[in-house]
Amino acid sequence: MANYTCKITVLKRELYEDLQEQYLKDPNSGKCPFFMEGQEFMVDLENYWYMLNGKFCSYAWDAIGKFVYAALQGGSILRDWNKNDNVMIVCCPDGVRPVTFKIERIDE
Repeated sequence: MANYTCKITVLKRELYEDLQEQYLKDPNSGKCPFFMEGQEFMVDLENYWYMLNGKFCSYAWDAIGKFVYAALQGGSILRDWNKNDNVMIVCCPDGVRPVTFKIERIDE
């Protein structure tokens, strides 16, 4: 059986200041403090079950975990939707301060 790993790369951190001011308890909280652009995480089946041992935001993990798991099983990520079946672009569910990730299946 082939071994697969998955690389998660933080592509962007956005901030919708008008929504932040209107809806967040701290109207000056800024962009997501958990991630930085260019940050990378390597995932395998061992650390998948532990959200990278606490190094990943649980809300973001909830949004992208199913795609990471599919990649770790050797599956395509949104077959015939992206240019490459082993790459997907996905966001966390924070509508005010979203973070955009690239998920990439690495075939070893």
